Amino acid sequence: MLANTLAEYFTKGGPIMYPIALVAIILFAVVAERGIFWFLLGRRRDATQLENTLGAMENSDFKAAVAQTQGSNDPVVRMIYHGLTHLHGSLQGALQVAAGMEIKRAGRFMVLIDTCITLAPLLGLLGTVTGIMGSFQKMGESSIAGAMTEIQGGIGEALIATAAGLGIAIIGVFFLNIYNEMMEALKFDLETAATNVEVMVTKAKQEGFDTVAFRRETAAKNA
Repeated sequence: MLANTLAEYFTKGGPIMYPIALVAIILFAVVAERGIFWFLLGRRRDATQLENTLGAMENSDFKAAVAQTQGSNDPVVRMIYHGLTHLHGSLQGALQVAAGMEIKRAGRFMVLIDTCITLAPLLGLLGTVTGIMGSFQKMGESSIAGAMTEIQGGIGEALIATAAGLGIAIIGVFFLNIYNEMMEALKFDLETAATNVEVMVTKAKQEGFDTVAFRRETAAKNA
């Protein structure tokens, strides 16, 4: 019943409903893909592993910290591992690169959601214009009764296209805000962990720990 109703509205919405439907398919596909991504990411987060890693670093036991972080699926722990084992460049640079990679992975396809949100109502507006233009064009070709029917059909087409475009945009905005909030939370966690790592490494250096030699040794073992 619902499928028949949707199909009827789709037909009455005019030709512009086809690109609107394409935008909707792209949007829902990306929303579903990002939803699966964040669900799996949430399951990979390991607060205990992160706490143990930072605890080992606080005690200047960087070998234990590397052992804790190696092979982790947690993006924050993975960033710490990259910073501790990266041979070239500074620790801060290594952490920034690793954090950037994690944020880029989290923000994948977000531009598509934003584009669909912008495009859908514009297509709906285009459907409004073409529907009304078509109805006025047919007015001169019909009788008075026929003209009224054409006007009603054109207005109906315009309203359906506008409603479809706005509905898609509303759904897209809802999920875009949710995913952006998740990205901001991940970014905060990455920045906080990176700051903690830098503070602990600086403290270890002041106590005489040779972090450069350690990173070279660790990189050689992992080569």
